[in-house]
Amino acid sequence: MTFCKLELRQNLVVIIDFPPIRIIGDMMKADNLEAQESRTVTRADLAEAVYRRVGLSRAESAELVEVVLQEICDTVEQGETVKLSSFGSFIVRDKGERIGRNPKTGVEVPICPRRVMVFKPSNILKARINGQTVDDE
Repeated sequence: MTFCKLELRQNLVVIIDFPPIRIIGDMMKADNLEAQESRTVTRADLAEAVYRRVGLSRAESAELVEVVLQEICDTVEQGETVKLSSFGSFIVRDKGERIGRNPKTGVEVPICPRRVMVFKPSNILKARINGQTVDDE
């Protein structure tokens, strides 16, 4: 049984199928029946979702989640893009040096060049967030 399908295309790691990503939406829908409060999904929640849906042991589920998250972290750290189909992309961008201003004193301060990570949600995720039906999941 395949739990995670990865493809490497140029400098892009594409995760084609990862059950926890698909079931997060279902898990959040079930939790939203209680209240419309926002809540944070943790690693433990993802591991529990894998345990319930995929049928691995709790330890194996936690390990699977850790391995996938570590792979995402390692890939992004190397400056590569991670694309999760139907979810979104984690992209590393280089920001150049610029002049900032201390709002309290008004003194100009140079801001050093740095790399930042951004998340760009997929159109499918955007539609789901806005309560629209999505045909191709």
